[in-house]
Amino acid sequence: MTTWWTHVGIVVNRNYSRPQGLRAARPQEQDDVSVNSPASRADGADPVDDAAPAVTGEAAIVEGGGRRDPGEPGAAGPRAGENEEPAAGAKDAVEKGTDGAAPDEHAPIEVVDETNRKLVWIRRALLLVWFSAIAFEIFNRGIAFDRTRLILYLAFGMAAATIGRRRAITVIIDWLPFVLILMLYDWTRNVALWLEMPTHWHLAADADAWMFGVNPTVWLQSQIKMPTPPWWEIFVSFVYMSYFIVPYATAAVLWVRNRAVWRRFAVCFIATSFIGLIGYTLVPAAPPWAAAKCTAADVQGFPHDPPCMYRPEGPVPGNILGQVEPKQEGAAPYVERISARGWNVLGIDQAEKLIKGGQGKSNLVAAIPSLHAGLTMLLALFMWPRTKALGRTMFMGYALVMAFALVYTAEHYVFDILIGWLLAATVVGTVTWVDKRYIQPRKRAQAEEEEAEREEAVAEAVADGVLSR
Repeated sequence: MTTWWTHVGIVVNRNYSRPQGLRAARPQEQDDVSVNSPASRADGADPVDDAAPAVTGEAAIVEGGGRRDPGEPGAAGPRAGENEEPAAGAKDAVEKGTDGAAPDEHAPIEVVDETNRKLVWIRRALLLVWFSAIAFEIFNRGIAFDRTRLILYLAFGMAAATIGRRRAITVIIDWLPFVLILMLYDWTRNVALWLEMPTHWHLAADADAWMFGVNPTVWLQSQIKMPTPPWWEIFVSFVYMSYFIVPYATAAVLWVRNRAVWRRFAVCFIATSFIGLIGYTLVPAAPPWAAAKCTAADVQGFPHDPPCMYRPEGPVPGNILGQVEPKQEGAAPYVERISARGWNVLGIDQAEKLIKGGQGKSNLVAAIPSLHAGLTMLLALFMWPRTKALGRTMFMGYALVMAFALVYTAEHYVFDILIGWLLAATVVGTVTWVDKRYIQPRKRAQAEEEEAEREEAVAEAVADGVLSR
C-alpha cells in the first residue's frame, strides 16, 4: 500500500501546480534512467546534460510547509519510502505546515534553492590547482604523450570537476574498464609480427598513383619542403602529436558533461581501435617513408622488416615511392620522415629524439588503416550532431589538417587515410543505428512504464484525499 509520504515525493517529482520558470530538482546520476529516453527523444538525440549540479540535502521542495529532499535515494519514484516510517513530526509538518496553519490544498509547489555554494567554490579552487599543476608538469617534464600519464592527469581533473555534481568514485568506475581495454589493445598491437603475415609494399602506393597520377607525398615534399623546417611545420608536428592527446581530452570533457554520451564515444573509440588492429594485423603495409628507402628487389617475398627499412635517409635510385624534385633550393631530393622536425623550430631537439625513439619501437608496418586519420574523423563525425557550426568546423578541420600532416610528413598514404575515414564512418553509423533501433526504444518503453506508475500513484493519492492536483 502506497503511503502518504510517498505521494509527497511523487508530486515533488511531477509538474503539478508548479509555476513556470522553476526547475524541478533532479536526483544525481539520472542520465542512466528515464531522463535519457522520454517520448521527446524519439529522434535518438542525446539526453540532457547530467553535469548540472544535483540538488542535495541543502535544497528542499516544500508543499504547504512540508519538506522533501530530492537528493535522497528513491525520491524520484513512486515507491520511495514505501516501507519507511516518517520522522517524528513529519506528518504534522506536511498537514499543518511549518507555521502551524493548515496549508492551502491548491497552493503551488515552492522550490527552495538552498544549494551549498561552498561546493562550487571548492570545485573551482581544485580545478585551478589542477590547471596549475598541469602547467608546472608540462614546463618541467614536457607534454604527456604517454597514455598512462595523460589519463592519470585527466582523472584528477575529472575528479575535481565532479565536486558538487556527482560522486568522485565514478571516475574510477567508468574509466578503469576503458583503460584496461586500451591496455589490452596495446598488448596485442604486435600480434601481426608474430603471425608474420606478408607485408604489402606496393598496394597503397599503387592506389595513390591510380587516384592522383602522382604520389601525393612525393609531390608535396617536392613543392613545399624546405631544407630546414619553416615556422609552419611547428603546427604540422603539433597536429601529428595531438593524436595522442586530443581524443582522450575530448573523452574527459564528454564524461564531465554527460556520462551517457561518453559511453557512446567510448564504444566508438574502442571499436575503431580494435577493428584497426585487425586490419593492420591481417593486411600489414609499409608507410611512404619506408617505401622511399627500398626498391622492388629489396622487398621481394613481402618481408615485414627488410634491412632497407633501416638505411639512413638518402637518395635510393629506383625506390618504390619515387624521387623528390625539390622546388625549394637546398631541400633534400628524397622523401623524408619529417613528422617531428617542427619541434626544432622551437629549439626542443629532445622532443624530436623522444618521438623518433617511440616511433622506432612501434609496429612499423601498421599503416592500413591510419588510426591517426580514423580517430580524428571519429571525433568529427561523433561531435557533428552535438556541436554548433564553430564546433563542427573545428573538429572537421582538425581531421582534414591531420590528413595533410600525415601525407606531407610521409607517415601515411592517402589510401590509408581514406580507409581510416571509412572505418570511423562505419563505426559511428553502426553505433547510432543500434542506439536508435534497440537502446532508445527500450529506454522509452521503460520511461513510459515508470510514468504510468507515477500517474497511477498520484491518482490513488488524489482519490484517497491525501493530495489534490
